[in-house]
Amino acid sequence: MRYIFFLGFFLSCFSFYGQHKINDYKYVVVDNKFDFLKKGDQYQTSSLTKFLFNKIGFTSFLSNEQLHADINTNKCSSLFASVVNESSMLTTKLTLVLKDCNNNVIHKSSIGKSKEKVYKKAYQEAIRNAFKDPVINSYSYKPQKPGIVKTKKLAVVKTVTANTNTPVKTNPINARVKNILYAQVTDNGFQLVDTTPKVVFKVLKTNQENIFIIEDKNGILFKKGNLWIAEFYEDNVLIKKEYQVRF
Repeated sequence: MRYIFFLGFFLSCFSFYGQHKINDYKYVVVDNKFDFLKKGDQYQTSSLTKFLFNKIGFTSFLSNEQLHADINTNKCSSLFASVVNESSMLTTKLTLVLKDCNNNVIHKSSIGKSKEKVYKKAYQEAIRNAFKDPVINSYSYKPQKPGIVKTKKLAVVKTVTANTNTPVKTNPINARVKNILYAQVTDNGFQLVDTTPKVVFKVLKTNQENIFIIEDKNGILFKKGNLWIAEFYEDNVLIKKEYQVRF
């Protein structure tokens, strides 16, 4: 009896956690081709999945469509959806998997089943049933409150004058602190090291020039003028740092 109680408590907590996480996201990008199919949007599986996400309140796109500007600017503003085939010989079984920009699974739905024999009917019925998952079916977008942005303080340089009418000449000082990082090529992007050398960030390439995803952090690295700006969260606080990056 105690085991059943704790199992029920664990499942309810897990459901609440999953619900809270997907409610943080407005956008979802659906794979145009699921791994178990031979062609993109075969049997209209991807189109149906996109339609059903829109129906419950997401703003959704297929991965081969033009994405919203928010997603192009910050890939981590979107979830990424795929469908996994777990079928047995007599039953089609499909599961929805939602991941974040770092490929972490945010939520995996309950299995959608179908006894239909025709592929198109079976896949579409199973996808519709997977959307009956209580976490997905109860989705309601709740924007996160903006965190406090920490920025490095800039040194203030004052020009000191003597008591005479002739000002004291001072050398101009660039008050902006410019940390220098050096890029080393990896399989999917770069690792950025300081002069120690210590790895400061590992960044992943995106389809946008001069925009990288910071691996293992909820953030991005992008170029602004001659500087590179790293924005990421630490303890639910948005951190912003400026760097010079030597590629």
